[in-house]
Amino acid sequence: MAFLRSCQRFQLSVKPLCTTTVLYQPDSVKTSLPDYNTSVDVHTHKLKRPEKIQRGAEIKQNVKRNLTSLIPETLRDMEVNEDFQVTAAQLKKLGQKQLTKDERRKRQRALHNLQVPDFRSFLMKNPTDDGAKLTHFLRKTPIQVLQLNIGLYCNQACVHCHVESSPKRKEMMNRETAEKCMDILERSPTIHTVDITGGAPELCSEFRYLVKRGRELGRTIIDRCNLTCLLEPGQEDTADFLAEHEVTVIASLPCYSAKNVNMQRGSQVFQRSMEALKILNALGYGKPDSGLMLHLVYNPIGAFLPPPQADLEAKYKDELWKCFNIEFNNLFTLTNMPIKRFADFLYRRNELQSYMEVLVRNFNAASLQGLMCRNYISVGWDGSLFDCDFNQQLDIPMKKPRNSVTNAWPTVWDIQKAEELENQRIMTDNHCFGCTSGMGSSCQGTTV
Repeated sequence: MAFLRSCQRFQLSVKPLCTTTVLYQPDSVKTSLPDYNTSVDVHTHKLKRPEKIQRGAEIKQNVKRNLTSLIPETLRDMEVNEDFQVTAAQLKKLGQKQLTKDERRKRQRALHNLQVPDFRSFLMKNPTDDGAKLTHFLRKTPIQVLQLNIGLYCNQACVHCHVESSPKRKEMMNRETAEKCMDILERSPTIHTVDITGGAPELCSEFRYLVKRGRELGRTIIDRCNLTCLLEPGQEDTADFLAEHEVTVIASLPCYSAKNVNMQRGSQVFQRSMEALKILNALGYGKPDSGLMLHLVYNPIGAFLPPPQADLEAKYKDELWKCFNIEFNNLFTLTNMPIKRFADFLYRRNELQSYMEVLVRNFNAASLQGLMCRNYISVGWDGSLFDCDFNQQLDIPMKKPRNSVTNAWPTVWDIQKAEELENQRIMTDNHCFGCTSGMGSSCQGTTV
């Protein structure tokens, strides 16, 4: 596949936006992507004036096993956090559906001001050297990953959360829907992985059923873990359960600095995360040759692209081992999507348009081939079908399966096996620039 060998520029009233389509070697990144230069010293990233960060031995002494629930602290934070209060008032006044529409209009207005068309039209205007259209990537390939969002309940309420989870959310998958998902899995030999997410999936009623049944069917199981849930009362055996069933743990840790983690994810989260990682390490997770995989996820604290994934992984490993004797396997970097709480965060700081500009200016066509929406099915807690978890949170349903006879959103009850979805057109919108910027972004890290 040939890609453009030069930047194509839009003539903008603001300033030119460069779209880059040849990126295979990391050495080319610095010159080809103008904003792909974030430092791996993520503990130095600040949104306010720099302050001294508590680190090293001082933090070690503060990490204590604490099995009291984080939920009361999260609820208190939500009560005093101005952003949460504004969003709650708007939600009560307008409703979730209207808020989602308003958010989309804000992103579209930002792109309009930058003289950038919608995502699909943008791709149509950027063909490859051999004349092929980049939009040919926007179709389903054989499905390899079944991603299940089994509930929005969570013991945390992170400011960047694209699903707006919190202890106040009660939506949760029931057994009937979980069994239907496993029935589809059994009939779909191309699916090798079940990716369970939330919310905090471990706190949802069907989590253990899905893990056990998925393993019985011989599939790899991923648990997207916030770490602190392992210390919640009633979850004392969850880490042992994960190890017993050889579940791959992908844990969110946006920094190796207590200050940055607690600012983004809530007070006490960093200390509890370190304790949870030590518990997982003690079971063999992240250890060489144990077979128990522990991966961490980084996302920026502000309106900038992640640092190079390999370089940041080395930095994380050095810091976590040096300060806490913690080991893990890989680090995945994710670009913050300009949706939900992070979109609100940007809008209130008057940074939404500048962030959309960063995403478009660093568009990378080489990221398209590895987009997760191509070989994923995303299933909502109620069984609705989506191309990705981001579309799910924006109420953008998957295109109706060929055999669907209803006018409603497609659900798991409309299909028998994943093969029925192959070659379907993928639904896109203006947030899709987030997954195609820099080195690309997906639930498994970079795509280039």
